[in-house]
Amino acid sequence: MSSLKKILAAAVVALSFLPFGLAHAQQEAPDALVKRISQDVVDTARADKEIQGGNQQRVLELVEAKIIPHVNFPRMTALAAGRYWREATPEQQKRLTAEFRDLLVHTYSGAISQVRDQKLVFKPMRGSVNDDEVEVRSEVQQSRGEPIQLNYRLEKTPNGWKIYDMNVLGAWLVETYKGNFATEISKGGIDGLIKTLAERNAKLRAGTGKARVASRQPA
Repeated sequence: MSSLKKILAAAVVALSFLPFGLAHAQQEAPDALVKRISQDVVDTARADKEIQGGNQQRVLELVEAKIIPHVNFPRMTALAAGRYWREATPEQQKRLTAEFRDLLVHTYSGAISQVRDQKLVFKPMRGSVNDDEVEVRSEVQQSRGEPIQLNYRLEKTPNGWKIYDMNVLGAWLVETYKGNFATEISKGGIDGLIKTLAERNAKLRAGTGKARVASRQPA
């Protein structure tokens, strides 16, 4: 498994602890928000028999409903694309953001059923609620294996705090993708990167369909 895949696999647990609930997001500090909501998200994954059974469509629905609204994908994509973002047309930026979003959704959804008995422990937040950006730090403790370092970078927006990057096992997600994006852009430009992501997403969607059918088969 490549280093990128290892990071993404670990990030599954990270996303399982992300906050949801817009009304509260506008009222609470970022660290308090994550602490209060995270256990509810984990409990949902643990209690849902379809998720535990590997129903990827159900996992996608969970991710879309409770996680995605609180991630700033345009900024995350812009950071991952680096200087190439400014060279892209508005339409290319829109398409790239959409494909990157779908890639992350499918990647995380593909392994979220692994959530079992993990415990989330928070560390002091870096920054203040009065700042425009903060870093919420934590680690995921497992019954087996070493704890997983898990930090979030959040920004204050008119719609509440939004996550735009995360650190899993010492690696920031945006920085990890930045190298992959640059490689693809050097070979085929922005359109080449978009095409590569679109092809990957098509394969992931096909796999989700197969998993959904399999989950409905009698044991």
